[in-house]
Amino acid sequence: MQNKIKSHYSYPEVINWLEAKGIELYGNHFKIVETDYPILYKLIAYFLKDEPTCFQSGLNLDKGILVSGPIGCGKTSLMNLMKYLTPTENKFYLKPCRDISFEFIQDGYQIIHKYSKGKLHEAEPRTICFDDLGTENNLKYYGNECNVMAEILLSRYDLFISKKLKTHITTNLSATEIETHYGNRVRSRMREMFNLIAFSSNEKDKRQ
Repeated sequence: MQNKIKSHYSYPEVINWLEAKGIELYGNHFKIVETDYPILYKLIAYFLKDEPTCFQSGLNLDKGILVSGPIGCGKTSLMNLMKYLTPTENKFYLKPCRDISFEFIQDGYQIIHKYSKGKLHEAEPRTICFDDLGTENNLKYYGNECNVMAEILLSRYDLFISKKLKTHITTNLSATEIETHYGNRVRSRMREMFNLIAFSSNEKDKRQ
């Protein structure tokens, strides 16, 4: 089915396929609502590398994706579904930022290196989607406070510039909140690293 989708870019068919995959992964309650189609079309175009549609949507295929929106709008589940549209050579996986913070508490600064270099071990993909940026806290390791995700993003920016390494992010933070949490330096580099795809701030919580 995946090869068939790629060959003709029938977006309604892709959405139907993704909804079926979502039901398989999340249960019968999963549904893609029509109000999310504009967001989904952009994600599909990007991950299928549909260049004309990406151009029309203002998406740069050399950058990663930053999906922002309120809690419960479906950012994580949609990005998780995108893994099934992505060609093998561009595979990515989701890593919750909270989990990274817990790893930092346990293992310290090597965790920053682990997620900065982009390849955790040979069998895993280089591209990471950091899920729920902003849910982690500034943490202390042996008394030294560290903004773990800020350091990881700055390191991955260097790899984005030098090796075109992509990073994806989901977050419910606004641009101003990102600057408050991570500083102007990180926010500035994120403008270069990401295509912004944003849900409406009025989006209802789909978990209800």
